[in-house]
Amino acid sequence: RSPTLAMAATTLLLLLFINNAVAFMPLAQTSMSRLSTKPFATSLSMSEQPSADLRRIEKIMTVETLKQERMTRELEETNSKLKRLNELKESYLNNVSLDNLNAKESVKETTLRSGVKSLGWRLIAGSVTFVTSLKFSGSLSTALTIVGSDFFSKAATMFIGERVMNQSQAGRTKDSDAVGRSLVKAIIWRLFAVTNTLCMAIFIAKDLSIASKIASTDAVIKTTMMFFYERFWARVEWGKDYDIDFSI
Repeated sequence: RSPTLAMAATTLLLLLFINNAVAFMPLAQTSMSRLSTKPFATSLSMSEQPSADLRRIEKIMTVETLKQERMTRELEETNSKLKRLNELKESYLNNVSLDNLNAKESVKETTLRSGVKSLGWRLIAGSVTFVTSLKFSGSLSTALTIVGSDFFSKAATMFIGERVMNQSQAGRTKDSDAVGRSLVKAIIWRLFAVTNTLCMAIFIAKDLSIASKIASTDAVIKTTMMFFYERFWARVEWGKDYDIDFSI
């Protein structure tokens, strides 16, 4: 019986060992898979990082390339203008008159100059409208509403008008606007502005007589003021872009 019991005990222990081993295998596989995936995830994130950095570098390079192209174009235009001016200078030194060169001189205003002019005039004109509106309506809120309602719209409209007029050389001398050009600009703008002011005054004040007084007073005062405003800017060199083209 002793050998039989010993064999039975040995068999029982062997079965218990196999059973525990089988139960332990899934846990071991799970632990091994976690250990094996961590380095892979780390390597994946590290492989993605250079790609993101590379995209940022390429984006910056694209922006800088566009800047370089724009500056190159500006440099070429400037070099071309300087070349023409040097040729013109040599022609003058050789006693060749400007008429014989068929030269065409022009002056244009930069976009920034037009913007500053428009905002500057709107501040002046808005102050006048505020005073006349307050005088004839007797209401501070009405005056403020009339001025505020068209401040930005008129500033934007005048800016657009400045850019349109800038395309024409009519009434321009070699370095500034002539008196006639300033007068025409003042009248054209006043025809638009007085209509705008009249409509807004009627809508806000609800009184045609008050609106008419405001608009008519504005028309007289602001036309004169804008003429002198234009004459002032005609003497300002800032924001003027001179050009000359000629053929020999």
